[in-house]
Amino acid sequence: MKYVTIGTAGHVDHGKTLLIRALTGVDTDRLKEEKERGISIELGFAYLDLPSGIRAGIIDVPGHERFIKNMLAGIGGIDIVLLVVAADEGIMPQTREHMDIIQVLGIKRGVVVISKIDLVDQEWLDLVEEEVRGYIATTSLGGAPIVPVSAVTGDGLKELVAVVDELVQAAQERPATGAVRLPIDRVFTIAGFGTVVTGTLVSGTIKEGDSLAVLPQSVMARVRSLQVHKEKISTARAGRRVAVNLAGLERQAVTRGNVLATPGFFTPSTTLDGRIFLLKSARPLKNRARVRVHIGTSEITGRVVLLDRDELAPEASCYAQFILEEPIVAGRRDRFVLRSVSPVTTIGGGLVLEPVARRHKRFRKDVLDYLETVETGSPAAKVAKYLDTARAPVEAGGLSGAVGLDESTVERAIAELAAADRIRVIDVDNQRFLIDTEFYAELARRIGEIVALYHRDYPLREGYPREELRSRLFAGVGSRVFQGLLQKMAEDGVVAIQPQVVTSVGFTGEPPAEVRSVLAALEEIYRKAGFQPPRWEDAVAQLAVAPESAVEYLTCLMRAGILVKLSEEQLIHREALREAQEIIVGTLHEKAEISLGEVRDLLNTSRKHALPLLEYLDSKRVTKRMGDKRVLMKR
Repeated sequence: MKYVTIGTAGHVDHGKTLLIRALTGVDTDRLKEEKERGISIELGFAYLDLPSGIRAGIIDVPGHERFIKNMLAGIGGIDIVLLVVAADEGIMPQTREHMDIIQVLGIKRGVVVISKIDLVDQEWLDLVEEEVRGYIATTSLGGAPIVPVSAVTGDGLKELVAVVDELVQAAQERPATGAVRLPIDRVFTIAGFGTVVTGTLVSGTIKEGDSLAVLPQSVMARVRSLQVHKEKISTARAGRRVAVNLAGLERQAVTRGNVLATPGFFTPSTTLDGRIFLLKSARPLKNRARVRVHIGTSEITGRVVLLDRDELAPEASCYAQFILEEPIVAGRRDRFVLRSVSPVTTIGGGLVLEPVARRHKRFRKDVLDYLETVETGSPAAKVAKYLDTARAPVEAGGLSGAVGLDESTVERAIAELAAADRIRVIDVDNQRFLIDTEFYAELARRIGEIVALYHRDYPLREGYPREELRSRLFAGVGSRVFQGLLQKMAEDGVVAIQPQVVTSVGFTGEPPAEVRSVLAALEEIYRKAGFQPPRWEDAVAQLAVAPESAVEYLTCLMRAGILVKLSEEQLIHREALREAQEIIVGTLHEKAEISLGEVRDLLNTSRKHALPLLEYLDSKRVTKRMGDKRVLMKR
């Protein structure tokens, strides 16, 4: 079934709430103050069962200029608008401001409802209808149906329902796939159940038991239960107004303007890029002007940085960056409304192009070109530009939300780019990661050069340690993703990979002749020394080996198993160790135990050499110390 949300708009006291009550039987004014004053202050909610069988959610917004921010918290989630104009008053100031907001948000489906027709005669009604038709002609509702009604007598309500039903059936559904995003417009508690949040589900599907994040504070909560239009359900799809009962969340931890979302898919940010435009009625907007930004159900104050000019004129548009005073959660191609700080009026709006942006210098052609591609480029161009800017492997599953396109469109773009060799696909544990081909080639050259220089500077080492290479190049990229990238480069013949290191293709590990000569000389010193090996410092001093090279030689000889470390101070040649072990084990087969002094005499060495040898054999479970004797370990 299709899920659609309808919203009201219009001047205060033009009969929006009365109209909804006449259509649905629900009084959306729930606050005591609203009933006493006879005007809506907060958002109201109802639903309408249409002849087609579709149940549409309804958001009734306040019309008073003092409560525009409340109106903005609700109207951003609607698919169809009912612009209500009272027949006895016609177009009024909040009619115009609400219409400005409707245009800014790109709402193009709607009905103009001329209300209170029971208060005027036909001639006056015709004049008002003519005025309304002329007014909306140049707006996003140009050509929208105009339906005169009376909520008191019921005249026109049947015709209105029929028109609304047609619009609902033609409306495009919101994507039920992808990440959950529910901008929260109301928070309350129910005794025995805890915290409940409501909102219009922008994308994704919520199920009972889901663990979701409350953003921007990144607080986790579990979905205990769901309701749509006061009916309990187990699953809520995008497009529906839904009430979510959250377990593990205190009422004070969440507020209107927060977003309930799939963990890890949306990043709160204080910097975002977009295209902005000013209304005809607005004053010129100067660079770094302070403004109020309304996105979803949130209102954040910040400064607007004009990226290609010093001042934006009314009815003009440009690319801009917002530096916000608090973090906000947004998606690519989200619409937003701009209001001035003082006096508070609607001045324009725009489109989010980069919801998590880096700070830019102004008048940068590369920045402006990037934003133009994000705004107007083909799907393939948008994906390519995103990957080029990422400068790292990007998980294919997250691209849809990142570039603001549906998953099927992204898949077609990926296929197109792969066929043109503009991207490389890296498989990691049944996940696909994508990387720009030019960046991949640049990275391959760099890694090849780094590894070759490493071989030159450290000829005795096996190769460049994998994790050290990742930390140097991609500290923010996970280890398994980097290993997948290296595997791809190995397949392409860029490098060779070993379990722990990366080497140049064809690298054998064979050191230069002069290095082999020093290694052979060091080995010979320890072979001749037998059971009385010298200190390493003394051995390298005999050959005048530089201190910085001595460590490399030692690592190489130990890695090859030629020298064995008995203790921090003592090394021994492997042949001497093997011979000493055979002598000690052979003696213990003849007699049950042996002392340190006996070992010293058997090997014709000193106590300082015999003791580390015995402790080494103890550690290898060849022998076992019993008091001041050693015995053979039982096998």
